[in-house]
Amino acid sequence: MDVKNKKRKKGESRVKIGVIGGLGRMGQEAIEAISNEADMEVTAVLDVYNVGETIKIGDKKYLVESEIKKVSSKVEVFLDLTGPKSVKKNAEIIIGLQKKLIIGATGLSESDIEDLTKKAEEKRTGVMIIPNFAIGAVLMMEFSQKAAKYFNETEIIEYHHPKKLDAPSGTAIKTAKLINEVKAKRGKLEGKELIEGARGAKMGDIDIHSIRLNGYVASQEVIFGAEGQTLKIRHDSINRKSFMPGIILAIQKIGEVRGVIYGLEKVL
Repeated sequence: MDVKNKKRKKGESRVKIGVIGGLGRMGQEAIEAISNEADMEVTAVLDVYNVGETIKIGDKKYLVESEIKKVSSKVEVFLDLTGPKSVKKNAEIIIGLQKKLIIGATGLSESDIEDLTKKAEEKRTGVMIIPNFAIGAVLMMEFSQKAAKYFNETEIIEYHHPKKLDAPSGTAIKTAKLINEVKAKRGKLEGKELIEGARGAKMGDIDIHSIRLNGYVASQEVIFGAEGQTLKIRHDSINRKSFMPGIILAIQKIGEVRGVIYGLEKVL
């Protein structure tokens, strides 16, 4: 079934969505947001907790299930909001079923993405890997790439809640990749680390610093330096509602995708 049109014609069925990790904070926000769309519906909620129970999310009740294959007949698009431990395995199952997949979970390596791309192309299905669903974060990355053409000194500081399982964040990795595509190589820095890791993790010649503290949801600051000046580009997600327009956009666009695309900017 074609899921690419933003609004379906009267009488047509709504896009059927399966949310994996549906009982997490992000999952519950996504379920409510999808349920508020006239042309979409959540037809499966999957999680490893409360399996077999009926859970109320928003003003609707959902049966919690755990097996992707068992719910696949009632799902057109899977939205994976789990984590590094399960995202690759989930993706392989969903691609094998020739279903559409939107991955909002982090933890995939370069080799994982290459492998999933090959599998998706073989199965003629579409996968989106979205490091950050916030439209503002996508713009922050784009603006950073533009600025990098004029500054060769760059550092990234990313801030997340302490329950985030991976560091650096997918957004920081994506930002560093975009910047490294265009920036001039940074000159050699003087000095040495008195404590290992004090200068952060390196990606190319960009230092990435990961902060994990209560009080944050997801924030990132990209700092550029040059003689006599600095430029800071920052985005803050104050709450998880900031990610919902991006999730809805991804669902609207997934029908146009073949193979794998990486980053929400590809469909903006």
